[in-house]
Amino acid sequence: MQIRSVAKLRNLSGKKVFLRVDLNVPVAAGRIQDDYKIRAALATIDWLRTRGARIIIATHLGEPAGPERAWSARPLARRLSALLKRPVVFSGAWHGAAVSRAARAIDRLRPGGLLMLENLRFEPGEYTDDAKWAKALAGLAELYVNDAFAVCHRRQASVSAIKKYSPSYAGLLLEQEVKALYRVRKPRKPLVVVMGGAKIKTKAPLISKLRPAAARILLGGGLANNFFKFQGREVGRSLVDQDSAPIVRQFFSGRRLDPKIILPLDVVVADRKGRPRAVLPTAVRPSDRILDIGPRTIAAYAAYIRSAQTLVWNGPLGKFEEASFKHGTLAIAGLIASRSSGRAYGVIGGGETVAALQLTKMAEYVDWISTAGGAMLSYLGGERMPGLAKIVKP
Repeated sequence: MQIRSVAKLRNLSGKKVFLRVDLNVPVAAGRIQDDYKIRAALATIDWLRTRGARIIIATHLGEPAGPERAWSARPLARRLSALLKRPVVFSGAWHGAAVSRAARAIDRLRPGGLLMLENLRFEPGEYTDDAKWAKALAGLAELYVNDAFAVCHRRQASVSAIKKYSPSYAGLLLEQEVKALYRVRKPRKPLVVVMGGAKIKTKAPLISKLRPAAARILLGGGLANNFFKFQGREVGRSLVDQDSAPIVRQFFSGRRLDPKIILPLDVVVADRKGRPRAVLPTAVRPSDRILDIGPRTIAAYAAYIRSAQTLVWNGPLGKFEEASFKHGTLAIAGLIASRSSGRAYGVIGGGETVAALQLTKMAEYVDWISTAGGAMLSYLGGERMPGLAKIVKP
């Protein structure tokens, strides 16, 4: 694998660099709730800044249908400035005025100076990978650096089309992401995969891709509910994808599930009054909601995790935000963390997954915590990654 890394560039003093980052963090009433992704972007920004580059920082925030004040990138610029302890100029214009106004502000930057553009998704051409918009963005700088692995599976202007118009490189974070996940595609065996979350449609390609190399794929959360439903079991009021049957069917031979795919042995359900109880999957009532894996499942999954040499986890195994249903997810998080950093190579990704891991206070022991969710699934699933084209060669 070859990566056109920004680390290989020399003589950057005074050069204008368009840096695409992913600062898509939760914001409520203009206040940032979690700055994990912003902190993850600091390494590349500092690397460019200390070498005298003039840096144009660009990100998306949410999925606005146009310019909406609630989705302005201004709070991101403020937090970034606080973390870097230096000013970050904010260019609040958008659409036709964005490029010309930003260009004038960029010209006034000194070496090491920083400017952040308004939310890229305020411009319709961002969503459509519009060549005109991409060319205008590229024209702001002499070099393009992609440090936003989390959107590299998207065919969008600042990720894909822009590379037609500018010399393009990978940022330090993107380079680390690709190297870490490539190790999963070429795993040290046994490989054990833990998959939770809700949507079977997004997880099925990864299950299919990793199934040949995996010793076991351990399922939980809404993902497992779809398998229970396909088997004809009662899932009550639990979260399921209504059109999941054609997707789930590929993992069965007749009614027999692929032996590599392991379903929960017991589950924790809530009745209509929210009262929790652990039951066998065959004992779920129509009024129940499956909200966690049970103690027998935790013990069984722990044995698989302790045998692994490579571990991948994406998606919580229950509604961990509620105290009564957090135990399964947090137990698995702790087990994966304790097995990582030496005895096995552990990789975790996805916003909710990372949030659950952080609750264990054991994140430092995991070998790689990805800033991506969907992009991680796409990369490991062997799907096309428009953002990596011309930057990463297999």
